[in-house]
Amino acid sequence: MEVDILEFRVPVDNNKTLFVWDIQPSHSEAQIYVSPPGLRFLCSCVGLHGVFSSFGPLYLLKVCQNSALNPPGFYALIKFYSAAQASKAQRQTDGRPLLQSCPLKVKLSSKHTSYFRSDSSRPLSHARCLELGNHCLGFNGWTSDIITLKELTNTEEEHEGGGRWRRLKFGCLLQLSFPHHRQTTRAAAVVEDCFTCTDPDLLIQKRCKLHRLVREQALVNAFSPVLLLLLGSGKVMVELKQTSDEFLPNETEGLLQVEEFSWSEFAADEEAVEEEWDLTVS
Repeated sequence: MEVDILEFRVPVDNNKTLFVWDIQPSHSEAQIYVSPPGLRFLCSCVGLHGVFSSFGPLYLLKVCQNSALNPPGFYALIKFYSAAQASKAQRQTDGRPLLQSCPLKVKLSSKHTSYFRSDSSRPLSHARCLELGNHCLGFNGWTSDIITLKELTNTEEEHEGGGRWRRLKFGCLLQLSFPHHRQTTRAAAVVEDCFTCTDPDLLIQKRCKLHRLVREQALVNAFSPVLLLLLGSGKVMVELKQTSDEFLPNETEGLLQVEEFSWSEFAADEEAVEEEWDLTVS
């Protein structure tokens, strides 16, 4: 039986990346991405997102204008989580007039750079974990429960320019369960922020943000060892990768052994720029 494995990591493999070009400038960039209902009724097109998401969940779909050296038009980059779904989408869309009267070219990427190596993959963001988990398992296919959420550090010092310098650190231990598959995993996270506190309201805002971030990062860490097995029959199974620092049921009491994250790391991750666009194709 054919099995495709999805991980909760950013897809970087060439066999999961499609490059689409020869998109004519007859529609706007937004209409090419996803056609509004009015346009859909008139021309029976559903946009690239509607076409390619029908093959499986997408990590990325980006549409850009051709460079000034090329004829007017657009090109697109599409990233799937699944290599099998990307391959099927390429075979069934290449050479077809998906959005226009003339056919589009759809090819798998063959770019060979360090970014596209599997060992450079990073965990999905919190929002992406929720999106992929809900898409493949359904909204009742998994649950998360906070075991511990603690304030680990709250220090204050006088600042030369006035105000007070504060350091806040929170830790969270969380359990992720897949009841239909009888699988459970635990993970933890620690986040901190250092700032000059000039207003009591600022301290409250920072504390609320760190509460949210530490819960989200713990959930991301819990999804990290999860493997989704897509069977040829359409069924999805859940397995867990064994890791050296995996929590055992009787080893979590009083223990919070985790990676630490600063507020600046979260801000940088939210503003991460996508990789270069000079793709080659097979």
